[in-house]
Amino acid sequence: MQIPIIVLSVILATVFAALAYPKLTGQAQMRERMAHLGVSPGLTKVIGNLELAAVVGLIFGLYWSPAGIAAAIGLTLQMIGAVIFHLRARDPISVAAMPAVFGLAAAAVAVLHVLRG
Repeated sequence: MQIPIIVLSVILATVFAALAYPKLTGQAQMRERMAHLGVSPGLTKVIGNLELAAVVGLIFGLYWSPAGIAAAIGLTLQMIGAVIFHLRARDPISVAAMPAVFGLAAAAVAVLHVLRG
């Protein structure tokens, strides 16, 4: 059970570190994407900080499960919100599917941590 937790945690940490960076640095393309979804620049920075916190929690969670569980649950909730924002913006289902997949992966990490005990 440890290997799936490690693999999923590292994949999620890598992806969300890469997503947090443009949000925190205010890159133009990310600002445009977030504006399309109706997300303000201030909220974009908050989301970037939450993603960065999740990255730290996922990695730390490899040593202390409660941190991994908390980070995975937070990411799951954030990805549910992302799906809702994409659907509200009338993005194609294929666009909304990506955060749904990452949300399911994050939920799987939380469940695997709990099952591992």
